[in-house]
Amino acid sequence: MDSVEKGAATSVSNPRGRPSRGRPPKLQRNSRGGQGRGVEKPPHLAALILARGGSKGIPLKNIKHLAGVPLIGWVLRAALDSGVFQSVWVSTDHDEIENVAKQFGAQVHRRSSETSKDSSTSLDAIIEFLSYHNEVDIVGNIQATSPCLHPTDLQKVAEMIREEGYDSVFSVVRRHQFRWSEIQKGVNEVTEPLNLNPAKRPRRQDWDGELYENGSFYFAKRHLIEMGYLQGGKMAYYEMRAEHSVDIDVDIDWPIAEQRVLRFGYFGKEKLKEIKLLVCNIDGCLTNGHIYVSGDQKEIISYDVKDAIGISLLKKSGIEVRLISERACSKQTLSSLKLDCKMEVGVSDKLAVVDEWRKEMGLCWKEVAYLGNEVSDEECLKRAGLSGVPADACSAAQKAVGYICKCSGGRGAIREFAEHIFLLMEKVNNSCQK
Repeated sequence: MDSVEKGAATSVSNPRGRPSRGRPPKLQRNSRGGQGRGVEKPPHLAALILARGGSKGIPLKNIKHLAGVPLIGWVLRAALDSGVFQSVWVSTDHDEIENVAKQFGAQVHRRSSETSKDSSTSLDAIIEFLSYHNEVDIVGNIQATSPCLHPTDLQKVAEMIREEGYDSVFSVVRRHQFRWSEIQKGVNEVTEPLNLNPAKRPRRQDWDGELYENGSFYFAKRHLIEMGYLQGGKMAYYEMRAEHSVDIDVDIDWPIAEQRVLRFGYFGKEKLKEIKLLVCNIDGCLTNGHIYVSGDQKEIISYDVKDAIGISLLKKSGIEVRLISERACSKQTLSSLKLDCKMEVGVSDKLAVVDEWRKEMGLCWKEVAYLGNEVSDEECLKRAGLSGVPADACSAAQKAVGYICKCSGGRGAIREFAEHIFLLMEKVNNSCQK
């Protein structure tokens, strides 16, 4: 199936939940993509992600971690890497969401209380945003709950708006589902087929299916929005691949969504490489950071057997595992864990040590994974091809990584990170086979 199909220009389709305001007139295209402006410079296309703090289903859902990344981070990464937007914005009323948005490189519009109510519509929030940003000609409203969005989708839609003269473009997905009328007592006592003949039920491969909005994005020109529409004028749809069409609001539960994202999500501009080396901080990753001292002054630490199994599985799969610590912890104590890993302790410059290990093994940084939890791990986390931290890592370390574990240090974080590595390596191997 083609990744994109375009609908012909049509009359307005009123989005669900938005009051009808009549049919908007078709808009004439000009050099800025607006109506009657005539200014000779490219139209300003802004990505806008709406992210209220209130959520009736999942508290602060927009920044809840999905596959180790805040939910909103997946679409921000795709929007920024697409290279088609003059600006990328998050409209929010919440400080924590603002911080995450800025961490990913987006600008923030602080939404008013009037457009942050449960009864407020997306259109209300977009119109408010435009009232503060006269420079914006086209808005690409991207849903935070669509974590499998890819930059290529956004690039193609931008081309449809800028070069092919469409006033609005929205995302759809093709589904092969037979629909039946609803039974209502006293009105309809029997159901009727709506899109099939039961006597001649088509096979899936013999039927093109139907197009449904999937809510991933709505692009529209400014004048259309100011008239109260996200869909209108010369209008087209963009058909997304089914595996990229994930809407956490309505589609699937969180654990299933994580599996879909790990398999079909967008992980950045640079292609993933096969991991050959995992470096793990000892205190706070392998252990929980607690140190116990016996009566004879011997150091005692605790670790989770799940993490030892994770290390063993990594080694069996051909991934070297090495341990590092800035503290001069007892090598004798660590050796008693029988992890059979090379280690360096009392390290003042972790980056230098890991860089030496990398060169010794003939690896590039993209082939190195790093699990850390402290400020001293920050540079290693930024350099590594795959980086992670336990759930209780310091904020500086969390800001530097691509994956934040659900488990805390010494409580299964290594095993969880190992599973993450295996899933991504499966993705790498599958892409190599294509």
